[in-house]
Amino acid sequence: MAQVHRDGEEFSVVTEDWQRVRARRVLVTTGLVDELPDVPGLAARWGRDVLHCVYCHGWEVRDRAIGVLGSFHQALLFRQLSEDVTLFPHGGAELTEEQWEQLAGLGVGVVEGQVGALVIDEGQDRLTGVRLVSGVTVPVQELVVAPRFVARAGFLDGLGLTVQEHPMGLGEQVKADGSGFTGVAGVWAAGNVSDVLAGVPQAMAAGVGAAVAINRNLLLDDAGRAAESRTAVPGSGAFRGAMEAEVSRRVLGTRVHGLEGLPHEG
Repeated sequence: MAQVHRDGEEFSVVTEDWQRVRARRVLVTTGLVDELPDVPGLAARWGRDVLHCVYCHGWEVRDRAIGVLGSFHQALLFRQLSEDVTLFPHGGAELTEEQWEQLAGLGVGVVEGQVGALVIDEGQDRLTGVRLVSGVTVPVQELVVAPRFVARAGFLDGLGLTVQEHPMGLGEQVKADGSGFTGVAGVWAAGNVSDVLAGVPQAMAAGVGAAVAINRNLLLDDAGRAAESRTAVPGSGAFRGAMEAEVSRRVLGTRVHGLEGLPHEG
């Protein structure tokens, strides 16, 4: 997607191959970008033996030697799956005394110092260790990192959407309410662009909810336009629903809608 801008009451959408599409409403589902730690060799292993989510792919790395880069919380999470977990604080937040005690109690090793690079067995095409700037190499088979999740919404800058920090400080996402409405007329968002932690089921449900909200919004808009069009026709005022009801009441009295057969006070 190259850009989206408002064009009167509609939107003009220009794709990366410069095709132009017009739309009455916009649903943004462009996901997010993973901003990875700046460690040489790390990005090339992303999604292979460098991972981030214990719930998404933790089971596949169970019982392996797992290194965790900078996240005390992730060290606890992956300790559920392996007895061989090493935390590399990597210049992150200082561990509290309580955290040190918890890691020690769980048998999680802590290796201080900056991580300089990953060690790769090129023949086997697999991660074998983490090398510190000091030159010390620590053997690991998997490395867990904590990316910063950033909504892919730069191309929407001209619409005035609000991009806000995730409540847990994990990244940035487009502000939207429960229906996906962004607060900008005609624009909804769903999935990771508006909830950086949403898994596939949550993102799908958000898309359905936003679609229902957009459909309702369009229905009300069409109904309003139809009403305006009807009253704008010359002479149509004589046939307004309210006036027709009043004429029937005055002419037919209790006989209106077949009520003449019902007993009534004289």
